[in-house]
Amino acid sequence: MKTVIYYFSGTGNTEKVVNAAADALRGHGWDAAACAIERAENVAETVAACGSIGIGYPVHAFNAPASVIRFAEELPAQEQPKPFYIFKTSGEPLALNNISSCKLRAVLEKKNYVFQSEYHYVMPYNIIFRHTDKMAYRMWETAKRLIPIDCADLAAGIPAAEKSFPFGSALAWIMRVEHWGGRWNGKMYSVDESCVHCMKCVKTCPTHNITYENGKFCFGGDCLMCMRCAFHCPKNAIKIGLFNKWKVNGAYSFLPPAAEEEERHKRYCKNSYEKYFEDARRRVLASGGDFPDELRMPAAEEEDDLSARATE
Repeated sequence: MKTVIYYFSGTGNTEKVVNAAADALRGHGWDAAACAIERAENVAETVAACGSIGIGYPVHAFNAPASVIRFAEELPAQEQPKPFYIFKTSGEPLALNNISSCKLRAVLEKKNYVFQSEYHYVMPYNIIFRHTDKMAYRMWETAKRLIPIDCADLAAGIPAAEKSFPFGSALAWIMRVEHWGGRWNGKMYSVDESCVHCMKCVKTCPTHNITYENGKFCFGGDCLMCMRCAFHCPKNAIKIGLFNKWKVNGAYSFLPPAAEEEERHKRYCKNSYEKYFEDARRRVLASGGDFPDELRMPAAEEEDDLSARATE
């Protein structure tokens, strides 16, 4: 099976997942490739040569990003049904993320693409707050164990869909205000005096929304709020408008932390995280894989004990 996974990744989480998925599919004999939407060329010819296609994206306000929807709208309609599948990432495992592909699926299905499977992995935030290095490590190591299992099912033709809920499509439609709001808020981005004019933000913006003219940075009206510019700024010099208090700067190492860290948000979505990691543990062990105890969420009393020891 020849397939290509077209993906958008703001700060690298979805890219890591999609590349791992492509590797796993190649292990099942598929001719699989991953291609960033912003660098995609000859899309019509490539899709025509594929037996199926994949879409990868990070969840934005319980929806696919605007750039992913635009890409889907520009894909060629198919004379014969062509299967498609989805890999997505988010910073929390809330059930609300189940609705994120409603618009994307509707656009593709109108073009005779047939939904096959959807897979969701939790990866660390690039906005709202910074996860600890331990949590980022736990998330990525868990994803690396789940992706081969999911890709084995995908290669075998076993469907996978997330559980829907009443009025999910309507809620997703309401939350797509983020597409407009992101463009509006993006115009309020600015750069402070710590900027060293490395131009990394200008060069890497996926929509070419940042320009530098006459000694000044200009932030236009096509911002996706993907956080790539602010997250990767080497001097943390970019202010992200109304959401500046939620800014996260600096890449995660995804390695085990060298020292114990204070978890300031240990109660945030705690039940959802516990369920996600426990469900993952069961799936991995059932498949014959290894799931170390360090990847499990500690019980509340264990967390409190760790925090107490860290402050002694």
